Amino acid sequence: MLDKKVIELLNDQVNKEFYSAYLYLDFANFYKDKGLDGFANWYQIQAQEERDHAMLFIQYLQNNNVSVSLEAIAKPDKKCKELKDPLIFALQHEEYVTSLIHAIYDAAFTIKDYRSMQFLDWFIKEQCEEETNAHDMINKYDLFGNDSKGLYMLDNELKQRVYSAPSLTL
Repeated sequence: MLDKKVIELLNDQVNKEFYSAYLYLDFANFYKDKGLDGFANWYQIQAQEERDHAMLFIQYLQNNNVSVSLEAIAKPDKKCKELKDPLIFALQHEEYVTSLIHAIYDAAFTIKDYRSMQFLDWFIKEQCEEETNAHDMINKYDLFGNDSKGLYMLDNELKQRVYSAPSLTL
């Protein structure tokens, strides 16, 4: 049986993951409006990944006989003006999500909830990947984004990204 505090944090994380999907869809819309279909594709796939993460948290809770409590999803609060803005906001957001995952892990560790800790191990690795990808996007934009040909090539590269479902076994 899961601890009440861990359950609360896991339930909150479901909502946070769905918010992340909304945020990334908002970024995709921003780039689509700017004619950058590759950047839009990148963030549409990011949104799908975040929805998958929410579903993994839901499945974990359900597998542990815990009722899931869904809350309203807040409207994305980031205002993008420059092409680089979503990239910066995405890195900040991923760092925030990492802190949330660590807080859940800390709560599970405190009560020796090894099952939840093992479940969260995948998310800790995933957040490392997410932060690395966000840094890489900023670095690539800094290298190529101020040159129209470079931006065109980077956008085409990002169009090639395809969705891949997570491989976490619960």
